Amino acid sequence: MANVLHHSLLTEFDISLFRAGKHYKLYEKLGSHVIEVDGQWGAYFAVWAPNAQAVSVTGNFNHWNRDSHPLSPRWDSSGIWEGFIPGVGKGELYKYHIHARDGRHLSKGDPFALFWEVPPNTASITWDLDYQWNDKAWMEKRRERSGLEQPYSVYEVHIGTWK
Repeated sequence: MANVLHHSLLTEFDISLFRAGKHYKLYEKLGSHVIEVDGQWGAYFAVWAPNAQAVSVTGNFNHWNRDSHPLSPRWDSSGIWEGFIPGVGKGELYKYHIHARDGRHLSKGDPFALFWEVPPNTASITWDLDYQWNDKAWMEKRRERSGLEQPYSVYEVHIGTWK
């Protein structure tokens, strides 16, 4: 469907890490990401729904129409559904509409969303982690001092979770 373009942020290496349960930066690959693809700005959506018959994105940008923006399953049987929707920007409300293999229709928030509505509302919100820091002067000043010569505080160290 022309409303959703095929695009993937996932490489074969990402999928191998995902399958091994060792992809520690999945938040960079799954969820929604406002990006530019072939000169068009929009949002890339990806969700793991291995038992889905179909997955689509609903939101305020399509009047919550579950038929207008279907995602495609990846060819590698990973259970990940993905697609790029041109024109969807930062701040759009959305959910995944999942048509399960058992016939149920479910509307779900994004488990990898970066931003959400305030309860009792439950929609995810497209967002962007890019931030323009304005602390260059402080960072330069910090570089002049040795952290080893300054007082420090250790709040907690738990050897069982240390990596």
